[in-house]
Amino acid sequence: MPPAPLPSTTMASRHLLRSLAMCSPTTTQAALLSTTRSLVPATPSPRSPLKSDKTLIQTPSTAAPKSTTIRSYHSTTHPPPPPPFTPTEQLLLSAALKHVPTHGWTAESLALGARDTGHLDISPAVLADGEFGLVRWWLWSQREGLKERVKALEKELERLGVEERVEVITWERLKGNVEGGIVGRWQEALALMALPSYLPHSLKELALLADEIIYLAGDKSVDPSWYTKRASLSAIYAGTELFQTTDTSLDQRETRAFLRRRLDEARQVGGAVRNVTEWVGFTGAAVVNILRSKGVRI
Repeated sequence: MPPAPLPSTTMASRHLLRSLAMCSPTTTQAALLSTTRSLVPATPSPRSPLKSDKTLIQTPSTAAPKSTTIRSYHSTTHPPPPPPFTPTEQLLLSAALKHVPTHGWTAESLALGARDTGHLDISPAVLADGEFGLVRWWLWSQREGLKERVKALEKELERLGVEERVEVITWERLKGNVEGGIVGRWQEALALMALPSYLPHSLKELALLADEIIYLAGDKSVDPSWYTKRASLSAIYAGTELFQTTDTSLDQRETRAFLRRRLDEARQVGGAVRNVTEWVGFTGAAVVNILRSKGVRI
């Protein structure tokens, strides 16, 4: 049978944003806790480059559970998990990314990447996820590289509060899309990410990115707001990244303004919601409505 056709970019956008807006607390927590790193509550992390001076955003006032159980957040004692790609795959995928601006997230880009690295054209066939493997590599490598980008901004970030750091670091990640030349092709990637077999991994990677941004910003809170902050930022990032694909303003100024407004809105409504579902539902719905008003078909 021929492979199922890719969903349209409209369907892709709907799947990704509505999955965030409508997920249950169990689903949200599972995605956010899928990382293998752990954090002992109330124990500061020595590897964080920034100090925390206030909470990230206003969140529902719920008493933290009394427990000394080690929780699966970031780890200060365990090494990070190994890369999900072999050295050969990393070499091939890095070379293939250079062809994405011209050929998209396609087998052709993979074949050209294999050729550039001296491998046979058949080499991309060894990738279990095919073209989605190229999208996965982009998401993973950009997330892994975020720490170095933050180090370059350390002096600037030290003068900011946690909320402002989150905005700056999130913007740094979005700038990576521009520098990589993939903004014009990103809706094609969304179509791949929205396929049923790939959607869980796509949402997991989004949760890991939100976790990394908040951690690098210096927020070390371990109360129930841990979930709401990451779930909200996940929805905001997904919406901003989609908005970015339609932005023709100089230096993507409209995208930066869009991100800032969504973060401000999340802080303002934080005290009015009662749980993770309301929090993510409000944020996801707000992002969808704003994108529709800007002409993005969702």
